[in-house]
Amino acid sequence: MYRLFTAVDLPATVARELAALGFGLPGARWVPEEQLHLTLRFIGEVDGGLFRDLGQALAAVKASPFSMGLRGFGCFPPRGPARILWAGVEPVEPVTALYRKVENVLVRRGLVAPEKRKFSPHVTVARLDRVPRQRLGNFLAGNNLYRSPIFTISEFHLYSSQLTPKGAIHHLEASYELAG
Repeated sequence: MYRLFTAVDLPATVARELAALGFGLPGARWVPEEQLHLTLRFIGEVDGGLFRDLGQALAAVKASPFSMGLRGFGCFPPRGPARILWAGVEPVEPVTALYRKVENVLVRRGLVAPEKRKFSPHVTVARLDRVPRQRLGNFLAGNNLYRSPIFTISEFHLYSSQLTPKGAIHHLEASYELAG
């Protein structure tokens, strides 16, 4: 079985910037620099046959490269105890358009059920467990002006994810060029 998701990677310089902010929150499990990414579509567990079909279907996604950056931080869920600390994405529209194209190809071919949750592009930077509210507020306030350099997305990827007691380990399975 494969646990799969599609994503765009961050440039190493941007991932390094985000990772450098990863301190000062007790109860935060920071995402390692090499695993920071923007998930387009979590697919879930599939067998080997479906894995091959998904890989072939994703090659049919047609989209143009686009520029984006990261801006500010926030938390999920919006109400109640925070569980995820994320970096925001701007502009949102080109990322959302790529998500829709990936989703459409996978759903049209009957490989996945339509996603029920609204797509909200972000980069998860930490998973939170009982982080003191005051400390989280201080982190958000202290980093609310964060902006990464603008960078170009020219490909997206299919990753497998292996869950371990220390967190997920991601393996690159395939890459798909954005060529318009």
